[in-house]
Amino acid sequence: MTAKILVIDDDRRITALLRRTLLFEGYEVRVARGGEEGLRLASAWLPDLVLLDVLMPGLNGWEVCRRLRAAGGVPVLMLTARDEVSDRVKGLDLGADDYLVKPFALEELLARIRALLRRKKPGGTALKPLIYEDLVLDHTTRGVRRGDRLIQLTVREFDLLALFLGNPHQVLTRDLIMERVWGYDFSGESNVLEVYIGMLRQKTEEAGERRLIHTRRGVGYVLE
Repeated sequence: MTAKILVIDDDRRITALLRRTLLFEGYEVRVARGGEEGLRLASAWLPDLVLLDVLMPGLNGWEVCRRLRAAGGVPVLMLTARDEVSDRVKGLDLGADDYLVKPFALEELLARIRALLRRKKPGGTALKPLIYEDLVLDHTTRGVRRGDRLIQLTVREFDLLALFLGNPHQVLTRDLIMERVWGYDFSGESNVLEVYIGMLRQKTEEAGERRLIHTRRGVGYVLE
């Protein structure tokens, strides 16, 4: 089945480029040039992925992302000209699954799209829930709980936690995590993994529970 991608961006030059590129790659594409229009299309068309610009007149990308996340689990890849760490953190906190700064290479954008769609794709043999102490992750319902407390995770956070729960007591290197969870070579000195680790810790320790994801400085991270 052809994946459906919704592009929400008020820049006609960018949307034209993205539409041509995505159609050439075999995706079904629709474009919204504002936040309100994007939310209406998302509700009616039910895309498999949303490419979302941050800085738009009217309803900005932050609010659109928040509403998309509240309405369901569609992956959101945010596009922005701003490269501040605080902006990336804000987008991830609001539920974005990935973040790409303009100008970007189309090859990298396509790689990130493939990675997000691959993790959303259903099928195959049902997996048993992953359990470590009082932390439970259910692949079937994509639900996570710690004790009796439900934890809301983005698609990327869920995949990252699943990797840890599937490999308890094993130190996972940064390169291995990026390859397994992001699905492509993540170059540069980006701190995106550190941001996600921080968010997972915040959510899994929100009620005062003890820390399960630990840092092994110079090596990686471990669940123990």
